[in-house]
Amino acid sequence: MPLVEAGYVVLDCAEPEKLAVFYKELLEAEQTDATANRVEIRAADGIRLAFRRDAKATPPSWPRPENSLQAHLDFAVEDLDAVERKVVELGGRPLETKDASGPFEERGYADPAGHSFTLRKATPTAPKQG
Repeated sequence: MPLVEAGYVVLDCAEPEKLAVFYKELLEAEQTDATANRVEIRAADGIRLAFRRDAKATPPSWPRPENSLQAHLDFAVEDLDAVERKVVELGGRPLETKDASGPFEERGYADPAGHSFTLRKATPTAPKQG
């Protein structure tokens, strides 16, 4: 048996129950545990997130430098537009939705508590010639 098992990415927030619903719906996850101060979920692909109550939590201000990025989640998606609609429907908001240069198409969002995350789609690239 391993000494340490895979853990959770934990996001602090004022209302863990509400934030858990956002990610549960977005990731089509199931709630695996809940206490007065923490809610845990697990998505079908195995990602495990937990939401911990912190009455004094303040959302990151990314991309502004004050109180900047504290944690950042990336999610792989096939259809950026469809997932963006789902994010907004669930109470998230776009932060940076312009097309990014490079091998990935990506868009930045904030969840209802203000944590930033990125939806990322791999763009097929042509094989190197020669």
